[in-house]
Amino acid sequence: MARDTKERILEAALEMFSQNGYAGTNIRELSASLGLVKSGVYKHFESKEAIWNALLDKMIAYYAERFGSAEHLPPVPDSQEALVSLTMRMVNFTVHDERIIMTRKVLTLEQFRDVRARELATKHFLTGLAEMFTRIFTGMMDKGLLRWDDPKMLAFAYTAPISALIHLCDREPEKTEEAIAQIEAFSRHFMKTYGTENGTHEKRN
Repeated sequence: MARDTKERILEAALEMFSQNGYAGTNIRELSASLGLVKSGVYKHFESKEAIWNALLDKMIAYYAERFGSAEHLPPVPDSQEALVSLTMRMVNFTVHDERIIMTRKVLTLEQFRDVRARELATKHFLTGLAEMFTRIFTGMMDKGLLRWDDPKMLAFAYTAPISALIHLCDREPEKTEEAIAQIEAFSRHFMKTYGTENGTHEKRN
């Protein structure tokens, strides 16, 4: 029961932080939304900052488990089409999963206030994706599916526009379907540009 209450507090905190920001969320309102008194929240978390840090820990684990990370890579695609499929699975997850959407909003709001939020925003919006696809592209080059090139630069070129379009979905949800279609078209264009024609290995320069 205590664990369930703790999870409920974190879920409610995520929603409130994503709507009102850290400063705009108070323990009294958070408690009331759960049918608790303030002492009921403080029984599980000593402060709002403790809730904040526990929430970030929870979302880091949630994101890595379901989306992947440089430390938890998805399998290297076995074909060029498989890269497109992998990309679209990731995109559909990140633009439709409510927890991930709220987490992006929280990080966007709080990156200028909180050092940890800033570091996580940089990782999830830029460097983490680039690191993940650097390893994926290196594996695809080893399989002869991509021509030899600097995998870091390819990963940056691939992930930056996709990340920008995901943020567009957050700002203008009515454009989500259009953005997803544009990401898929971009992924196919990327493979047409950098993929090998016959899937055979090329020699490293």
